[in-house]
Amino acid sequence: MTTATRVAPACAAPLAAPGELDGIYRKILKRLIPFLMVLWVLAWIDRVNIGFVKLTMLDDLKWSEAIYGLGAGIFFLGYFFFEVPSNLLLQKIGAKKTIMRITIGWGLTSIAMMFVTTPGMFYFLRFLLGVFEAGFYPGIILYLTYWFPDQRRAKAFGLFMSASALAGVIGGPLAGTIMTTLNGVNGWQGWQWVFLLEGIPSVIAGVVTWFYLTDKPSQAAWLTQRERTLVQADLERDQRALGHREHSLLASLKDGRIWLLILVFFCIIAANSSLTFYGPTLVKEVGFTSPAAVGWIMSVAYLFGAAGMILNGAHSDRHQEARLHCGLAAALGAASLLAVALLLPLGALPTLVALTLAIVGTMSAIPVFWQMPNRVLAGSAAAGGLALINSVANLAGFGAPYMLGLIKTSTGSLTTGLYVVAAVEICATALILAFVPRLSRAPLPAAQPAH
Repeated sequence: MTTATRVAPACAAPLAAPGELDGIYRKILKRLIPFLMVLWVLAWIDRVNIGFVKLTMLDDLKWSEAIYGLGAGIFFLGYFFFEVPSNLLLQKIGAKKTIMRITIGWGLTSIAMMFVTTPGMFYFLRFLLGVFEAGFYPGIILYLTYWFPDQRRAKAFGLFMSASALAGVIGGPLAGTIMTTLNGVNGWQGWQWVFLLEGIPSVIAGVVTWFYLTDKPSQAAWLTQRERTLVQADLERDQRALGHREHSLLASLKDGRIWLLILVFFCIIAANSSLTFYGPTLVKEVGFTSPAAVGWIMSVAYLFGAAGMILNGAHSDRHQEARLHCGLAAALGAASLLAVALLLPLGALPTLVALTLAIVGTMSAIPVFWQMPNRVLAGSAAAGGLALINSVANLAGFGAPYMLGLIKTSTGSLTTGLYVVAAVEICATALILAFVPRLSRAPLPAAQPAH
């Protein structure tokens, strides 16, 4: 004789009160984004401080601009080879372990840079820095999709990514001050002190990551049970509203949209890396020779860049539109780079204004760009696909600085290189407007009341 087993119906997610989800997402934003921004500031400073130490390091070591350009760019080869494996590992073992490993690794490598004496050592450590940092940026993009639905991500992305601009605000004056005040202390050059003092905080931050970060909302002890349930239900509704998205990484590689997005981001990164590694050089070329002065001028430019990233991301969220927000920002960056090339011989003020607008346009395009692949990919395809887009596109970060260094060495001027970079970035706008379709969402199903 068998006994029938009654199965109770699954209870639907509780209904959120008006404005309740807004409050929960504000709580998540305040918990996660400031800490992630600190990590990105540290990563960015350790990545780009080479642009500031170059002002004296090249003379001390008797290196050419071509050596510098190759070393600055070779960082992105480390990115290329290790970014996809790192992001797949993050999906498997969690963000906390992955980001801790990444942060400690790049901090130790940055410290080791102070002992560089030959181009070979320089190239190796820059490559190793890229290996360790690989996976951090796309990993955070993936990580934020675990916490925020599609219509709330551009603001979260914009706030997080604005840390790269804030790093410029902080990093320039910091590097300039260290180089000026500590030069010769303990027998070390100012640029050696920069690598040491800017690498140590990253190691400490990596340890803190283990204790502070939470992998997913279901594990967040700092949310109530109701808050965890509401967020999970909201994320599930968001997944359904986005419709079918590719979950297989191998299948996504056959999707032409992914390769289109790689090409678009390649064009944006070509300009972004050029401004990152040669912005201080451009400031020096218009007459500001003090490292401290160069640092403060770049600080102001990046302050405007941070504002642009945040405002463009918030405006994109408000209007639920990413395509034009990315394309028009890239167009501003391209036009301003062209203006820098034309104005460079004419004086400091117009050149610095154009340089600032180039930074604003190029950086403002980046956070809203990441809304486009997130509407195409999910699951393993998102973990690997986001890293694939970033790693392949960041080959522009290798090529553009190297190209500028070669041109500067052979001609004594950056003008021709700036023309090339401006032409590449305007291609991003053309590709977006011509080939990226307007993306629409299915209506969100209403949350069901609790039984």
